[in-house]
Amino acid sequence: MVNGHLQKPYKAQFHDGRHPFSADLDSKFGGEDSAPNPHELLEAALVGCTLQTIQLYGARKGWDIGSTEVVVKFVSEGAEVVLSRTIKFDLSLNEEQKTRLTEIANKCPIHKALLAPTKIETQIIS
Repeated sequence: MVNGHLQKPYKAQFHDGRHPFSADLDSKFGGEDSAPNPHELLEAALVGCTLQTIQLYGARKGWDIGSTEVVVKFVSEGAEVVLSRTIKFDLSLNEEQKTRLTEIANKCPIHKALLAPTKIETQIIS
């Protein structure tokens, strides 16, 4: 669970009970650009989950995933949201490992959550 509040116009402060973090809007939208914007936080969630999932799988298999990198970018949003994810595997990994790790990346919890039908239930507390 994450709890948040506005600290100043357009800057949201959050905490999960252990870690503070924040989001801000770009200056062109009236923010101060002092933190990632909400889209970047979502991109970061998919990057982090992808890397951690393939690292966990690699460790179970005894594979060193080395300097594997992941980049995620919003391509479009609206009726259909499109995210682009690029995985650059370490040169020490062979094609079979890369193929399997790509399959595993597609099973990371954030990837699955983004593909699932989503319902957001909002409660208002006075």
